[in-house]
Amino acid sequence: MTIEQIQEEIIEEFSAFDDWMGKYNLLIDLGRELPVLDPKFKTRDFLIEGCQSKVWLYPEFNGSTVSFKADSDALITKGIVALLIRVFSGRSPEEIISADLHFIDKIGLRQNLSPTRANGLLSMVRQIKLYAIAFKAKNTNK
Repeated sequence: MTIEQIQEEIIEEFSAFDDWMGKYNLLIDLGRELPVLDPKFKTRDFLIEGCQSKVWLYPEFNGSTVSFKADSDALITKGIVALLIRVFSGRSPEEIISADLHFIDKIGLRQNLSPTRANGLLSMVRQIKLYAIAFKAKNTNK
């Protein structure tokens, strides 16, 4: 499945709800389903700056694709990072760097988050893309 197809799938899942309480509940459920992050990755090195809640994002690069594991101390934020992992994990650095994340606005996520959570969302996306840029540069310099 492409990044575009995954985004369309997410848009469809969120469109099943008429109000934001249902969408928040879906985010909470997604956060609960996120696999447990090994405590050794809950360090300052993997903490995302700019988030109201604590969010840890651990990247793994196998030479061609990047996978992410994450956790947060807040359920809604954990659900948001779960969505981002769903979109970006298993992708090449180039795909991550060039991805246009239209699902965030299509499901109304940015508009329905508090300003600090919206900033946190942008920080998460920025950190994912920074990891991809670093992995691409590392791979190019081999």
